[in-house]
Amino acid sequence: MKNVVLLIALSVLTGSALAKLPAPVLTDEAKAKAAETAAKAAHAGKVEAYLLCQWQERVAARYFSEAKSAGKTVPAAAETPACTNPGTFVYTPPAAPVAQK
Repeated sequence: MKNVVLLIALSVLTGSALAKLPAPVLTDEAKAKAAETAAKAAHAGKVEAYLLCQWQERVAARYFSEAKSAGKTVPAAAETPACTNPGTFVYTPPAAPVAQK
């Protein structure tokens, strides 16, 4: 019972201590690194979508070929956009804002 009361008291104190911490101040370097990380994540998503598109095309082609060889009536394939390769990741940082007087 004492352990439960102690655990609750510690969790309340920890929560109040964390609530009083100031927000971190990001430097320009940290902001640039965060922007680059976000760009890398977006590119990784594009690459994954490209690979998924390729696999979907392979599965569909195999389905149609196996259905034709089995003598089944195969419906016409739906028109889908072609898979586009996003290429390699290239990050160009945005230009620094010009200070105005």
